[in-house]
Amino acid sequence: MKDNKSEKEIEHSKNEEVFVDNGAIEKELYNISLFIKIGIVVLSFILALALGVKYIPDAVTVTNTGKKRDLPIYSVEMDEPKISLSFDVAWGNEDVDIILDILAKHDVKATFFITGEWVRKYPDDVQAIATAGHDLGNHGDNHKHMSQLSAEDCRDEILKMHNRVKELIGKDMNLFRPPYGDYNNSVIGTARECGYYSIQWDVDSLDWKDYGVNDIIKRCTQDKNLGNGSIILLHSGTKYTKDALEAVIVGLKEKGYQLVPVSELIYKENFDIDNAGRQFKR
Repeated sequence: MKDNKSEKEIEHSKNEEVFVDNGAIEKELYNISLFIKIGIVVLSFILALALGVKYIPDAVTVTNTGKKRDLPIYSVEMDEPKISLSFDVAWGNEDVDIILDILAKHDVKATFFITGEWVRKYPDDVQAIATAGHDLGNHGDNHKHMSQLSAEDCRDEILKMHNRVKELIGKDMNLFRPPYGDYNNSVIGTARECGYYSIQWDVDSLDWKDYGVNDIIKRCTQDKNLGNGSIILLHSGTKYTKDALEAVIVGLKEKGYQLVPVSELIYKENFDIDNAGRQFKR
């Protein structure tokens, strides 16, 4: 009897050990499963973030303070083959006459985003641009990083420039491009409150990097984003832009595009802007 009881106790003890081992295994499996689930969630978040960054247009600094991104217009959804040439004007005026002559030769109207400092230095050139029928756009009074300013200072930068041009040519402007392509929700909202449509670009010539004439031509006429409703970024005061401009215009026209100023490209009312900055008619 004693030996039998001992054997039962031994068997019971073994069963308890098996139970403990099974519990430990189940706990370990649960921990592994939890780790995998957390890993999947983290990887999904990283992938979503990467895709989001991918669709922010190149060469643009975006700093948003709100939950919903308030975007400027990068391009316009349309069936017609219309695009716009836009020039940022903040430095010298040595090439302005040449640029205007080339545009006139090809009967092209463009958009010039000008700083207040440039207006102060070259009022006759501002008059010449306006007289030729091109858009005059607001590029801020002092070419500052607007996202680093308060809403009040942003408003001051926009309205000072606005008033300078109005005093000079007697016309109001309504197109605004933040210097350096740098904006946040506050900048875009403030510009809207001042009566402005904020304009960026979806094709960048990178002419300010002085890569050469052929590089500018290729970027403007063969960019992957080029299409109906595109806005092309160029600059005055650069080394090669004036030399590349005629070939850019000819190349775009050969592709069937009509070149119009931004004021004729964008929708002024009843529109939406998607998360890539493309404007759609409602």
